[in-house]
Amino acid sequence: MDSQRLILVVAFSFVLLLMWQAWNDDNAALLKQSQTSAMTTTANGTPVRNDLPSATNAPQTNAPAGDVPTARASVVPGAPAGTSTDGGQIRLISDVLSLTINTQGGVVQRADLSKYPINLEHPDQAVRLLNDAPGLFNVAQSGLRATSGAAPDHYAAFKAEGNDFRLADGQDKLVVPLTWEQDGIKVTKTFTLTRGNYAVDVSQTVTNNSAAPWVGSQYRQLQRGPIDSSMALVYTYTGGVYAGTPVAGDRLAYQKTPLEELPKKPVDVSLKDGWVAMIQHYFLSAWVPSDKEDFNHFYSLTSTQGNGLPLYTLGMMSPAQTIAPGASNEFSSRLYLGPKIQDDLEKVATGLDLTVDYGMLHFIAKPIFWLLSLFYAWVGNWGWAIVLVTVLIKLVFYPLSESSYRSMANMRKLQPKLASLKERYGEDKQKFSEEMMKLYRTEKINPLGGCLPMLVQIPVFIALYWVLVESVELRQAPWILWINDLTAKDPYFVLPIIMGISMWLQHKLNPQPMDEMQRKVFQILPPVFTVFFAFFPSGLVLYWVVNNILSIAQQWFINKRMGALDSDLEPANAKANTPVKLTKK
Repeated sequence: MDSQRLILVVAFSFVLLLMWQAWNDDNAALLKQSQTSAMTTTANGTPVRNDLPSATNAPQTNAPAGDVPTARASVVPGAPAGTSTDGGQIRLISDVLSLTINTQGGVVQRADLSKYPINLEHPDQAVRLLNDAPGLFNVAQSGLRATSGAAPDHYAAFKAEGNDFRLADGQDKLVVPLTWEQDGIKVTKTFTLTRGNYAVDVSQTVTNNSAAPWVGSQYRQLQRGPIDSSMALVYTYTGGVYAGTPVAGDRLAYQKTPLEELPKKPVDVSLKDGWVAMIQHYFLSAWVPSDKEDFNHFYSLTSTQGNGLPLYTLGMMSPAQTIAPGASNEFSSRLYLGPKIQDDLEKVATGLDLTVDYGMLHFIAKPIFWLLSLFYAWVGNWGWAIVLVTVLIKLVFYPLSESSYRSMANMRKLQPKLASLKERYGEDKQKFSEEMMKLYRTEKINPLGGCLPMLVQIPVFIALYWVLVESVELRQAPWILWINDLTAKDPYFVLPIIMGISMWLQHKLNPQPMDEMQRKVFQILPPVFTVFFAFFPSGLVLYWVVNNILSIAQQWFINKRMGALDSDLEPANAKANTPVKLTKK
């Protein structure tokens, strides 16, 4: 199969992927419309908070998974789930994060990533990862649930000593405590931001000043409204994920949980060394438990926002702890709010780097990204790193490519004889096919010889596509001149046009189909794919351009060596109108 056919197969695969995603989006929309409200009321009409895990759902320390009760919503009167009730907001600002925390519950309502502008046209407007705005609801919550004694959930009123806290020059850590006290139970919820770090340490210290033992657990959850991905140019998974080791197992389990599926497939499992996250293109928010916790119970809840839209909650609850009168204990966790930089994620939690979603071909994509990073460390430019990786991949597949191009060169040399057969048996397609196969056998040519080597390379091309699409390191990374973002389309369409020209040159080097309709189809492929690739990330188009140029050079050299160029075939072509004697070599 020639290079045009290879591109056609890959492109059609992308089209099918986009069609599949569109179908999923349509069905998700229908599911959202058919969902009934998860907000319940008491007998007197008081709304119920059903975005809280049940206090009795907390696993007992060292309890087997089978002893953990099913997750269920707790009936607590108050504001509807998803309603942003402002109990007083405070701001925590470090060199990489700007957080807005509501003193009602200590909920992280907004998280701006100051090092990541939303786009190059607005460099001062940071990406907002967490957001409490209607229609964009996405927050991080934490709290305590007690079976004995008072405990603050994410609706409780905390007190802060100020409303604006900033990491000062020369300061490595910013520590901000919030306090709550009721019935002799004092809780201090502390947020700690570290310079250059997207992981926020969150601790809840319980001091029992009452006369009775306090028994309770901490919960941490991420809450998000419905996701609208219909406007995304490139599809990437957006939704919930969680990971952990089964209590009776020893292997990390990683599970995606599409939000629209949670009402029908709720999460209800106990895992060791796990975490929960909401991921999106390039960024994620994740709760990571303390190493002191033996295991956690993972759960999901579905409720309704004040605007009637569904609200999805994915969280985990720690084992229950008992605090004697006069004693205190600390529940600690880590909240990661930042980019999906693989080296950083591996340090935060085991398996958190899996949120960089390279799909089914991750075992190929990871080495490709490693190579890209290696070349980037050498040349300091992601565009040139892509060029070097392309050259290296071409060298690795050189033997396969050479076999393919030799087969196509042999096919090209047969063009005059095939043209003669076409003229002789043009009206009898069956006879023409029989004589053509005889000719292939006589000349010892496999017509599929140019196809199979190319098929082997397709997984590499697709894996590289996901590396370029999913790796935040390449986001807004410039190459040269007009290319200032390798993950965005070429603003002047220069690379797509060059790619179209290279496709046309490859078409001229390849053996031409005997069928007139096929010939016309291949003639219009270059302009069609020029338009198609005009909206692809420029880094991917750069790869195709370099790959095509190298392929043209390799194919021309092989054709020249085998005497399969037009100038070499000219005498035979000049006699195409007279029968060519078919002789066995």
